Amino acid sequence: MRLIGLLGGMSWQSTAEYYRLLNDLTHERLGGLHSARCVLYSVDFAAIEAMQAEGRWDEAGTALGEAARALEAAGADFVVLCTNTMHKVADRVAAAVGIPLLHLGDTTAEAVKRRGVTTVGLLGTRFTMAEDFYRGRLAGHGLTVLVPSTEDQRIVNDIIYDELCLGIVKPESRDAYRRIIGRLIEDGAEGVIYGCTEIELLVGEDDSAVPVFPTTRLHCEAALDHALRPDPPRRPGLP
Repeated sequence: MRLIGLLGGMSWQSTAEYYRLLNDLTHERLGGLHSARCVLYSVDFAAIEAMQAEGRWDEAGTALGEAARALEAAGADFVVLCTNTMHKVADRVAAAVGIPLLHLGDTTAEAVKRRGVTTVGLLGTRFTMAEDFYRGRLAGHGLTVLVPSTEDQRIVNDIIYDELCLGIVKPESRDAYRRIIGRLIEDGAEGVIYGCTEIELLVGEDDSAVPVFPTTRLHCEAALDHALRPDPPRRPGLP
């Protein structure tokens, strides 16, 4: 199994879910006492969140690039950036290392297309919903992406930062998400992307009348696929 490099801590709540899912999935596939081979670099989210809020994205990209280099130095074969929002600087992170970065937008889009869905609703932080770095990545795969109204985006975002990132799960917040998901479906969404790694702590498949795409689980599944992929056969005469 290749060594998975997890770049997390944004927030640690969702990174813990990455670790749990990776090991659950490894056990499901390999059985016995198998667990995931991984190395984790967990940043201080308070510093990263301040960079987000102040628009210091270049600085954030540099910080995460340094973290990715630490994963590479620890022997990681590829990097998994355990956050949707910080894929805004994914190109900077990828450029900082000589190993691949498994892009969350690509793994999500591929899962959506496998289900035959072409129009999706997107929930996430305000950056993910309002800006093009993530929506554009999905659109590049031929998907039509719908987002909530401005007011509903504020509600979704505030619940993520003020509650889920702190490990707080409220029934009334679940009800709010269900209402917003329902509006996306009314607007034509054939599926809904849970485009923030913390969202899966609040809602699941039963909270939507259409298929949902939980990005944390999808990313973990893709990471394990990559980790377990056999090495290509060597050509005769090569070492």
